[in-house]
Amino acid sequence: MSPEHNQPHAHQEPGNDPYRWLEQRDAPDVIDYLQAENAYTEAWMEPHADLREQLFQEIRGRIRETDLGLPSPKGAWLYYQRTEAGAEYPRYYRCRRPANESLNINTGTEQLLLDLNQLAENEDFLDLGDFSVSPDQNWLAYSLDTQGNEVYQLFVRSLVSDEQYELPLAQASGSLCWANDNQTLFAISLDDSSRPAHLWRLRRDQDPVKVFDEQDALFYLSVYRSSSDRYICVSSNSKNTSECHFLPAGEPTTVLRCLAPRRSGHEYDADHGEQGFVVRSNRAGENFGLYLCDPATPGEQYWQPLRAADPERTLEDVDVQRNALILQYRCAGLTQLEVLPEGAESYQVQMPDAVYSLHVQSGEEYHSPQVRLRYESLNRPAEVRALVLATGEQRVLKQTPVEGPFNPEDYRVERLWAIADDGARIPISLIERQDAGDSSPLYLYGYGAYGASMDPWFSHARLSLLERGWRFAIAHVRGGAEMGEHWYQQGKLEHKTNTFSDFIQCAEHLIELGKTSPDHLVITGGSAGGLLIGNVINQRPDLFHAAVADVPFVDVWNTMNNPDLPLTIGEYEEWGDPNEPEVAQRIKGYAPYENVREQPYPALFVTAGYHDVRVQYWEAAKWVARLRATRKNLAPLLLRTQMSAGHGGASGRYQAMREIAEEFTFLLSVCDSLAFRRHKKTAEPARAGGFFVQTIRSARPCRRTVRLPYLPGPG
Repeated sequence: MSPEHNQPHAHQEPGNDPYRWLEQRDAPDVIDYLQAENAYTEAWMEPHADLREQLFQEIRGRIRETDLGLPSPKGAWLYYQRTEAGAEYPRYYRCRRPANESLNINTGTEQLLLDLNQLAENEDFLDLGDFSVSPDQNWLAYSLDTQGNEVYQLFVRSLVSDEQYELPLAQASGSLCWANDNQTLFAISLDDSSRPAHLWRLRRDQDPVKVFDEQDALFYLSVYRSSSDRYICVSSNSKNTSECHFLPAGEPTTVLRCLAPRRSGHEYDADHGEQGFVVRSNRAGENFGLYLCDPATPGEQYWQPLRAADPERTLEDVDVQRNALILQYRCAGLTQLEVLPEGAESYQVQMPDAVYSLHVQSGEEYHSPQVRLRYESLNRPAEVRALVLATGEQRVLKQTPVEGPFNPEDYRVERLWAIADDGARIPISLIERQDAGDSSPLYLYGYGAYGASMDPWFSHARLSLLERGWRFAIAHVRGGAEMGEHWYQQGKLEHKTNTFSDFIQCAEHLIELGKTSPDHLVITGGSAGGLLIGNVINQRPDLFHAAVADVPFVDVWNTMNNPDLPLTIGEYEEWGDPNEPEVAQRIKGYAPYENVREQPYPALFVTAGYHDVRVQYWEAAKWVARLRATRKNLAPLLLRTQMSAGHGGASGRYQAMREIAEEFTFLLSVCDSLAFRRHKKTAEPARAGGFFVQTIRSARPCRRTVRLPYLPGPG
């Protein structure tokens, strides 16, 4: 029987949350309910099994399954990874660096460092958190999460013998940072709310020593080596305030010094180079300026301005090399890189396309005369380019291959602009086949939170939709930072509703242009982007034919009212503190779960991760339960909970391909039949493969840490 007729029993609880009983993690009736939903989803998919397998094989067929990653030089060695056909995970290697300093692999000196496939043999889930080689290159420190709950075990392996040991740090966040003595590691542990909060100094021959406690629940801790390798830097960040401490990497037991004490609203980050500390700060403008600071005299009063904040563009990041600085700006929805070579005029890096994604990628040494750029577009697979810092010359080092027939010129990429209710211009990135017809099915993606920019990315999987005549678009709505820092500020707190109205305007604009129609428009978002999807289908269910919500943050009202949940207090600066009456009213007004209505809804495919600490599994489960009980039509409504995964879904690459094949199967199937939109909730839907959902007894009716954007499609 369909879940429509065997709902979990709802009754009123304080706070008017009738499905709160689903929050009882590991309770037998909750597990039974989630497994029943999974079985119902599998039964719904069963008639489409051939399509699901076909899509998986298409996606797999475009991936070069056996491949060699681009080697990274470090001293006398090249470090790289290999993937092999049939293996879920990469293997990590090194070999001796050629005398001519090329990147050619010397298989005669090749050494296997880490085989994740071997480590995953008895695990349903495996995530490599950190992979850090000691300065003398004799030791490898790495961290593993085997549940998906972002709690890691820490290991150290000798690269010159068979020696290996585990570091005894409970609730480790996974980060590992070597001191220059090749014996000391710095690591961070989580507090009871899963917040990275405690910095530890670890040595094999000593008990762990706590170095720093971040006691403010709004702040998250991180640790890293400076680009110059001379300092260990410890950063405390809330959503709008920062503080950085440092100590010499060669003197790991010395006391941390503060680069500048925190003050509310002041965001800054720092790296060290030949100039001293290079500091990116918003102290003189929201678009961030650049400053220098001598490590001997820390404090804002000693910072020397290097580059003033630009009113037209936001300084997003700075990369420090011995002979140059690379400034990453955000302007008009695109990334711009400006290089400041030592002793020469600055220049802007030129790229070939009008719509693209671009950033500086690690892989070169601090003293290298070049850096690596990762560049891609909606129709161009990612490529790694070498940029010669002194001249601006570029050359392609590696391009991600697409197996089988593929020509980027078969596709048209456009930058479109929708107009918001208040007159703001909202960028839309779109790809379509050159021969795409009018009002085709269109897959519209959105996120809009935490200042995360959804730059256009290439996806091998997406080609399966494009080759079937679909279009794909990204709505760069406010809450992200695609248009600069102000774009983020206009989509958070009291301005959050701009995110939702922007997305609706983008959808309507695409329809007005004839790119699609409401009967052919599907939308998707994950995590905080799932909140976006949940809100807009409450507001305008007539505008969308189907929706996908991956690990959706849809129970925002109840989550923000529960400070005992992981990460909640740190979210106050993004969504607001619901203890304030105005904030409470605002969040209640847009929370998807609270605002489910008695109306027809689009077809909906929802995913959850049982071990997710960023967005708890029950947010999706409760939302689906309320939709089943309330909606006025019988469009497909499916919930898939990954019982052995967390926020990012399955950990293996083939597992990830099967997940996206299932999502595409759902979309292609529901878009093949438009009749369900008019169905009334008066008749029982067809039994799915003879499966009967079990009746559930009611017990009671989730660099800053954010609810990360979910990017659909491997590659």
